[in-house]
Amino acid sequence: MQRVDQVIGERLTTEVPLVREVAQYIISAGGKRLRPALLLLVSGALGSQSPHRHALAAVVEFIHTATLLHDDVVDESTLRRGRETANERFGNAASVLVGDFLYSRAFQMMVDVNDMRVMQVLSDATNVIAEGEVLQLMNMHDTSLDEAAYLRVIRSKTAKLFEASARLAPILMGSDPHIEAICATYGQALGTAFQVIDDVLDYEGSAGELGKNLGDDLREGKVTLPIICALRTAPEAERALIQQAIQHGDLTHLDDILSIIVRTGALTSARNSAMTEAQRAIDAARQLPANAYTEALLQLAAGLLERRS
Repeated sequence: MQRVDQVIGERLTTEVPLVREVAQYIISAGGKRLRPALLLLVSGALGSQSPHRHALAAVVEFIHTATLLHDDVVDESTLRRGRETANERFGNAASVLVGDFLYSRAFQMMVDVNDMRVMQVLSDATNVIAEGEVLQLMNMHDTSLDEAAYLRVIRSKTAKLFEASARLAPILMGSDPHIEAICATYGQALGTAFQVIDDVLDYEGSAGELGKNLGDDLREGKVTLPIICALRTAPEAERALIQQAIQHGDLTHLDDILSIIVRTGALTSARNSAMTEAQRAIDAARQLPANAYTEALLQLAAGLLERRS
């Protein structure tokens, strides 16, 4: 991971001071670096020492960071990882344009690897992520959204880059399609569980733990799994209160809605869904060679359910 950070620093070079300032601001914000770590762990599990693994780990972090810059503009977010979002600090225009710079720099780095399959996986993933973001935008304030539609969004906008990160390691070492499919399953399941837990924490965490404002999803009109589960079982009057809040992005009754979500068991139901996905990731990882890296992949999936930020 130190080598990945070194590559990130080297590839943020630009003649434009504002691009460098905004990019360094968000990349140095202390993110989990889960996607590049996933690529390196799967490489280790398969015994790969590909010279391209650190560069591609930086590529997936650049793609992820670009999506964050654009998401925060779309969502009008003011807080991420415990500090001002880039759009709050530098403005929307700078955030969007620096996001574009990170996307294009990622594609330059992909070309350097000179592997058509790598470019196919990463370009497909980037396209699916964009589709997922548009799907989420279309679903805003729609309280009729069901779990299948919700899963379609998060498997596109979040899980797809996890899947691509896990898939790149076997591609780099020329593994057979079966191994690649196992790694892809692990990544997709892990990414899905990660996003479900993230959505749970928006209703049960705290701003200090989350590094973002509690209830942001409600304010933005996002119908996530805790809301879907609560709407399934809440009495009519409580359903109406939740629907009103989602449709209008109204946080006036946030405390009442939090109580409803807890009382209906919606958080438990959502966590159970995340647990199912985490178990799917564990089942996939157990098919990889037994070593310290595979053990770390197993621990990562199991530990995801305990995260608080």
